[in-house]
Amino acid sequence: MFGYAEAAVEAALAAGAGYADARVIIGRTQGLSAQNGDVEGVAQSESAGLGVRALIGSSWGFFAVADLDDGGARRAGERAAETARASARVPGPPLALAPVEPAVGHWESPCEEDPLSVPLSEKADLLVEVTRTMAGAGASITRASCRVWDNEKWLVSSEGHRVSQRIRECGAEMSATAVGDSETQRRSYPGVRGQYGTRGWELVRQIDLAGNAGRVGEEAVALLSAPPCPEGTTDLVLGSEQMALQIHESVGHAVELDRILGWEAAFAGTSWLDLSQLGALRFGSELMNVTADATLPGALGSFGYDDEGTPAASVDIVRDGIWVGVLSGRDSAALAGVPAGGMVRCDGYDRLPMVRMTNIGMLPGGNSLEEMIGATDDGVFMDTNRSWSIDDRRLNFQFGCEIGWEIKGGRLGRMVRNPTYTGISPRFWGSMDMVGNESEWVFWGTPNCGKGQPMQIGHTGHPAVPARFRGIRVGVRG
Repeated sequence: MFGYAEAAVEAALAAGAGYADARVIIGRTQGLSAQNGDVEGVAQSESAGLGVRALIGSSWGFFAVADLDDGGARRAGERAAETARASARVPGPPLALAPVEPAVGHWESPCEEDPLSVPLSEKADLLVEVTRTMAGAGASITRASCRVWDNEKWLVSSEGHRVSQRIRECGAEMSATAVGDSETQRRSYPGVRGQYGTRGWELVRQIDLAGNAGRVGEEAVALLSAPPCPEGTTDLVLGSEQMALQIHESVGHAVELDRILGWEAAFAGTSWLDLSQLGALRFGSELMNVTADATLPGALGSFGYDDEGTPAASVDIVRDGIWVGVLSGRDSAALAGVPAGGMVRCDGYDRLPMVRMTNIGMLPGGNSLEEMIGATDDGVFMDTNRSWSIDDRRLNFQFGCEIGWEIKGGRLGRMVRNPTYTGISPRFWGSMDMVGNESEWVFWGTPNCGKGQPMQIGHTGHPAVPARFRGIRVGVRG
């Protein structure tokens, strides 16, 4: 496979490119779903091909082929250079690349039990069982699914990169929907997106769908008769799954350097951040410490090298509440004058690599969830995302959760339905005064982050802990 990538790079350079890189990617996927006690769908696919980038002057060119042979690879390199040359006719300064040491090596994600080797019958039996259990608890609509990805990659660049990787990912999810006279209520487990990671089937066994199915169904039914979340300004405690979504939407997308530079706006808008404030802007309270860490074992945004060949690293994004870092590729980093971050990925051989989140997560603090509740006289505890709305600068937001509980006198009180909260990112993060400890640190995985046109689906990780926020508006309706 290295030979095909080398042929594409050589052809792009011969056609006039100043820099070129090529990726051969072979991908295998598998997905199963069940609903109300029956298998609903089984899907398996495999793809293979080569994509090549060529840089001429101010512009990239990209071309991809599904023909894994020397002739197809060389044609792809030539076409990528042709595209770059045509684009460079539009005036613009030459595009530089932030320097990195050319990497040579191989990396594989940890995997104890190959998820594609687990029989389909075993997976189907698990999904059918949990949907029946949730239905037996009174839920009207019960769903469960699992997904597997197995990707092999070979990268070559004109600077000397020569790396290969095998990344295996999997996970599962389930949900129960209860239908009442005038509304429906849903409970999901392990979260609204399930739980996914760069691990083997041992992850699915660990999250124990069967052991939680009865509780999930019962909570969905109980929400139908729960009182609505009270409206007002109060203290808010968020569980780690909702914190993962909060980090994804109001931090992760906002610190993507291509959005800050105005290069990218599709599907998530631009950003309220200004590069001139990097290193000085207060993003949140002193307890806020966020990193982009692609080295975390088993997290969904982990890898050995990004799709430019930059080795995985941990990069500070917010330190002690101050904005100090961005998500970047070599081209955007050079323009901004920051080191290359190693955050460029594509979701297949036929897609142009772009800046994507890795594992954007909150570092643990010194409190437990129990301590947060115990220190709260009047508030609401919310968890598991149900809805989100955020403006195209990632600044003003409103989130809804599946479930909440009132907090009175340091104790959890009655369950409440349709809990919501709203805020403005720096004010919201500035109100955080308690952060969960390492024992409650969960590496949540988001396998469906959309970006770009044509749209690419990114797999991102979000290490998160529970946290408390003071004086937050909750119960917002309409």
